[in-house]
Amino acid sequence: MATQETIHEEALAAGVDPELSWSEADLPERERTKHVHRLHPYLGKYVPQLVETFLRRHFEPGQRVLDPFAGSGTTLVECSTFGCHSVGVDVSAFNVLLARTKVRPRDADATAADLLSALRRFEAGEGDADGPLDPYLEEWFAPRALAELVRFRGLVPDYPASADLLQVVLCRAARSARLTTHFDLDFPRRPQRDPYTCRKHRRTCQPTDQAAKFLRRYTVDTARRVAAYQHVRRPVEAVVHHGDARTLDHAADLDGIVTSPPYPGRIDYHGQHRYAFALLGLPTRLDEEIGAPARGLSRGAVADYVDDIAAVLANARRRLRRGAPVVIVIDDSRGLYDEVLARAGLELEHRLLRHVNRRTGLRSGQFYEQILIARA
Repeated sequence: MATQETIHEEALAAGVDPELSWSEADLPERERTKHVHRLHPYLGKYVPQLVETFLRRHFEPGQRVLDPFAGSGTTLVECSTFGCHSVGVDVSAFNVLLARTKVRPRDADATAADLLSALRRFEAGEGDADGPLDPYLEEWFAPRALAELVRFRGLVPDYPASADLLQVVLCRAARSARLTTHFDLDFPRRPQRDPYTCRKHRRTCQPTDQAAKFLRRYTVDTARRVAAYQHVRRPVEAVVHHGDARTLDHAADLDGIVTSPPYPGRIDYHGQHRYAFALLGLPTRLDEEIGAPARGLSRGAVADYVDDIAAVLANARRRLRRGAPVVIVIDDSRGLYDEVLARAGLELEHRLLRHVNRRTGLRSGQFYEQILIARA
């Protein structure tokens, strides 16, 4: 099996853009997950260094950039450190919470004081663990872990200036504390209640029965990451809308788009954060999720996907200045985006190839994405 390094070298030789493709040695995980980008795991996000490159190539500080599929807020965070104003849109309430939490300007010292105060009180036994629970939580968490998560949740309202951060800490800890195997944290199929042979650690592992250790670890980590981000954040506006980008009224003019749309039938963006929706009581908008796996990959489902992505871009184009750049990162192996762009009234200028790196040292094959550069 080829190593990651040899695969990357072959990709460069095949003509990928070297400024948009990295090996693990070139771009280790600690850089891909710098400051607030690692506040909470998110399946399907692109690396911030891609956005850095796009902003440097196509934008100037002070301009306004839209990401109509904001996800975990990668585009918005990078705009805020580059000096661009930004607007994000997402139909997932948890995605909106996560993106808003990341991009907020904060007093780092006051934030750390709030987070550590909540942690100290939690570890002293404070926090109300009473009240009704979503059945999902009782199925997927050991009783001790669930009680700890609910007690921590009970302290959140006492810190209004940092409540969003505490909610993200809570959800990050919940993700780690579920009754699942260590190697299947993204979409576990069933609760794991017995010891199991762990492919990740190569030994017999036990499903976790507590959340306290994760709450401590992620509270301290979050305070550190927020401080690092506030040091590089510029005084620009970052707005995140909870809505449908096909119909949302973009009230301000836009200087361009940087986005990575959902791929058809690949990721359940609500489902990957099911624990967060249950813990926080967030509303769902499943019927508005574009390309949802539940719709399948039939000819009709793919046609609907093209309609929906074209509608999002056409809606945004009404606010784009003439000639504004539209940068789209997508696996267009189905060849859908020539039609998408044409129907949205956008002109394709360049189609670049990017080799996608993964953390694992070995892999069985190549994976590429297309970078589409279009103009309004």
